[in-house]
Amino acid sequence: MIADLPLWLSILVSAFVVLGALLTMAGCFGLVRLKSFYLRIHGPTMGTSMGGGLILLASAIYFTVTRERLVVHELIIFLFVSLTTPVTLMLLARATLFRDRVEGQIDVPRRPEKLAPKD
Repeated sequence: MIADLPLWLSILVSAFVVLGALLTMAGCFGLVRLKSFYLRIHGPTMGTSMGGGLILLASAIYFTVTRERLVVHELIIFLFVSLTTPVTLMLLARATLFRDRVEGQIDVPRRPEKLAPKD
């Protein structure tokens, strides 16, 4: 079955999978290499969103052209990841920010002047 695929489809799907994997790997390197938690949380979320999206796109294209099954699986995974990743990022960042402010950490991002409580 795979040997019968057109060359253009093989190249397109392979390119999306490789590009998605590279973006996901870049997000992993960002997690390891960046210094503070506030910088580290951006790398994996970008890798998950864009890298995973490209891999899902490759899967959707492959199964659409080969007509083996509907692409419902890819759509559900994309929706789940698109909704949960930003929410998880926000919750982790706010929880860490609250903890760091309570502990009196020095390198905590400052509040904008509009939102700062009046003394």
